[in-house]
Order: sequence, then structure tokens, then C-alpha cells
Amino acid sequence: MKRISTLFLLLSTILISNAQDQLTGEDELGSWFMYFGTNKINDKWSIHTEAQFRYYETTSNFNQLLLRTGINYHINPEAIATLGYGYIDTDPTFVGSLKEANLHEHRIFEQFILKNKVWEFNFEHRYRLEQRFISQTDILSNPEQDLGRTEHRARYRLQVTLPLTDIFFLNFYDEIFINLQNEAFGQNRLYAALGLHVTDNLSMQFGYLRNDFKTTDYDRLQLGVFFNTDFRKIFKKKE
Repeated sequence: MKRISTLFLLLSTILISNAQDQLTGEDELGSWFMYFGTNKINDKWSIHTEAQFRYYETTSNFNQLLLRTGINYHINPEAIATLGYGYIDTDPTFVGSLKEANLHEHRIFEQFILKNKVWEFNFEHRYRLEQRFISQTDILSNPEQDLGRTEHRARYRLQVTLPLTDIFFLNFYDEIFINLQNEAFGQNRLYAALGLHVTDNLSMQFGYLRNDFKTTDYDRLQLGVFFNTDFRKIFKKKE
């Protein structure tokens, strides 16, 4: 009898776990399509531009739109300070028919980047603080009520880039998210990619991201496009 009870408990746990994975999309391979740009204004200032489209599945089932911009101050070639703003639209549910609430977020962030090189490895340390103004509407029970809240978060990312040739390179990073309220651990992102320099100001990365939360883990393919422009050349021509 004890064996039957144990077997029943084990089967129930497996079924509940599988059902939870189906609801969250945890067992699906999703994708992120990303654009990043650094647009030089002069020797000290540049503008950051960014757009990301994230999906629960490889090419379908929308999860999140992220638009971000900021002003960069280049202290020197190895140190950059940034003040920026982001808008994020999130569908937090994998199964569309069960969608209860979409999240809309306005985000202010402060960032500091330090760079250094050890042998052939290029290291980048990114420190970021975020003030998150989140608006959530429950479209099932009370569509008129805005369940808004403000959250604060700190992030640290260690990135390592290894050139393979003049064209190809490898890129790795690990980033941890720390909540500054309630439970400290927010999430961790582990990333590996193969990159190529298309031109002097255009590069691409094809990678894989493991996104770990406290209770869920997601696997994401990533396609990143990095396009940097230098408006200093345009201004010099006008002069």
C-alpha cells in the first residue's frame, strides 16, 4: 500500500510539473531578436539605441517588446556612464487563452561600464540600477483597475569577448539581477554566442541564452545586430 501511495505521489508530481511547464512555456525553445546601436555625437557623448522582440517560441507567441535609449558619457575608452529610459510591453502568459494581465513598464536606468583586456580576452563589467514603474491591468476580473507598482533593481554583467580572426569572435556573459525589495534574487542570464564583423560599424551575434528564475528556467536562441554610427564625420563634412 505504501508503494502504491508513493508511486501515485510521484506520478502526480510529474503531471503537475508538466502542466506547469505547458502553462509557462518553460519546455519551449524561444527566441530573442535584438538591435543595439551606439551613435557617436562627439568625442565624449553618444546616444544608445536598442530594440528587442522576444518570443516564447522560436518564431511565434509574443512574450515581450523592449525599447531602450540613453545618453552615454565616455569618460575614457575604458569607462562609460549612461543615463537612459526604457519602455517594455510584456505578455506574461504562454497560453494566450489564459492571458490575465499584460504588463506595461516605464523604466529609468543608470549604468556604468568598465573595460579591460587580459591577453586576447576583452572583459566588460556592466553595473546597472533600474527604477521600474510597472502598470498591470487584470483584463478578466477588473479591466478598469490599474495594479501599478514601483520596483528597484540592481544588475551586474561580466562579459568576455575572444577574437578568433579579423571577422569571427566568441562572446560570453553572465548577468545577475538583484531585487532591492522583497526577495533579493531576481534572475540570472548565461549567454554564449558566435559573432562576426560584417563591416567596421556592423556586427552580428548568433547565440544561446539560459534564463534562470527562482521557479522557472527558459532556453532562448538569440540573434543580435549591432550597428554603430559616427555622426562626427557628418558634422565635420558640414563644417
